[in-house]
Amino acid sequence: MLVKMRMTKDPISVSPDTSILEAWKIMQNSQVRRLLVIDKGKLVGIVTERDLRSVSPSRATSLSIFEINYLLEKLKVKEAMTSNPITVDADAPIEEAALIMKNNKVSALPVIEEGKVVGIITESDIFRAFIEMLGEGKRGLRYMLRIKNTPGEIAKVVNLMAERGINIMSMATFPAESEDYGFLVLRLETEDFALVNEIFRRNNVSVEHIRKI
Repeated sequence: MLVKMRMTKDPISVSPDTSILEAWKIMQNSQVRRLLVIDKGKLVGIVTERDLRSVSPSRATSLSIFEINYLLEKLKVKEAMTSNPITVDADAPIEEAALIMKNNKVSALPVIEEGKVVGIITESDIFRAFIEMLGEGKRGLRYMLRIKNTPGEIAKVVNLMAERGINIMSMATFPAESEDYGFLVLRLETEDFALVNEIFRRNNVSVEHIRKI
């Protein structure tokens, strides 16, 4: 799955000279938590709800609402934004975007294609994509198998399912404590516990966990 398949296209943007008050209104009306900052067609920053709060008067202030609004009109987005934000290419794998966010401790990335901003991808987008890739929402069985970390082990399991006409809705792997083996998670389009258990037993496939989904 690629970034461009799950990004929000044509993200809402503001200019660096947009007032903090106007930026607040845009976020509220559009129900978004961040805005890209574009100056003369070029991405120069990103501003979030937290950024706007950081430059806004405290709720404990003695200022009147009129004075607060006046200050928020005077303050500009460029005073709160993160300049030169980290970006990701539209054709990058979605897990690459997730790693960039993790390593840089950011919750969203502007998406670039041929030097232009074409979208934005957030933690929520990646979380939803992860759920989709694991086949969430479809009925069946979820198996976690312990498999040897050698060539052909995953193919062996796939072939066992194919031979009995059992469809694999999704498949994922993750490492174990030892480099000698790992875990394979399968979501199978069947509810026949007995059949699948017998297939794995006869072929010496170690089942770590089973759950009906």
